[in-house]
Amino acid sequence: MREVLLPDPAASEAFGASLAPLLRAGDVVTLQGELGAGKTSIARGLLAALGLAGEAPSPSFAIVQPYAPPEVAMPVLHVDLYRIDDPAEIEELGLDDARYDSALLIEWPERAPGRWPDALRLALTTQADGARRLTATLPPAWERRWPI
Repeated sequence: MREVLLPDPAASEAFGASLAPLLRAGDVVTLQGELGAGKTSIARGLLAALGLAGEAPSPSFAIVQPYAPPEVAMPVLHVDLYRIDDPAEIEELGLDDARYDSALLIEWPERAPGRWPDALRLALTTQADGARRLTATLPPAWERRWPI
């Protein structure tokens, strides 16, 4: 596990941007943390670094927000599982098929326990001073791509 201190939302977005050049089709990056912990800020930074103009909306209501070239450099699905009650519902989203040519950014992965064992797992916790502590659990495919 690796830890990074993110003092403010700009640092969270910058961290997301630092992931962008390392991301490959087939990758899954999970973002776990309480409401307001900075999950979407990391995703927005990553998407902006991939070329997205404007701010990426939170996929809370859409559940899956797809991005594809030329809007971004590579296909990415930004997924928010917060409103998923039954892990079986995830099958209907087609995420496994999407991994053939896209990267997945998954918020609230705890709604699908054990589903992506090969994911880069990023967990955010809010500190007393308002900073975020990011704990990264690296699968073998990310060992050579880290550090950020």
